Amino acid sequence: MSDKPWTIESIRDALGNPALAQRFLSEINRAPAHQLLAVFAKWERIAKDTLAAVERGREIAAAEARGEEPPGQWIDATERVLGDAVRIRARGAA
Repeated sequence: MSDKPWTIESIRDALGNPALAQRFLSEINRAPAHQLLAVFAKWERIAKDTLAAVERGREIAAAEARGEEPPGQWIDATERVLGDAVRIRARGAA
């Protein structure tokens, strides 16, 4: 988002997902007056995080479309995940 201050409308729009936006509106509408700022701040942070994640996803998709490695540092967790799977299977899980 630009440097414009966050509003209930801009938070709702930034959330994107209709169910999440409805949850936000429900919480902000039911909050007692003394908790309004805390509820607003919570959802403002969620909206900012959502926008940042969307932007990061777009950057990754653009890099992959160009045939480049995604930007940033990545931790390869393949060995850990495979090891976890072996341990889980050993306990009898499907």
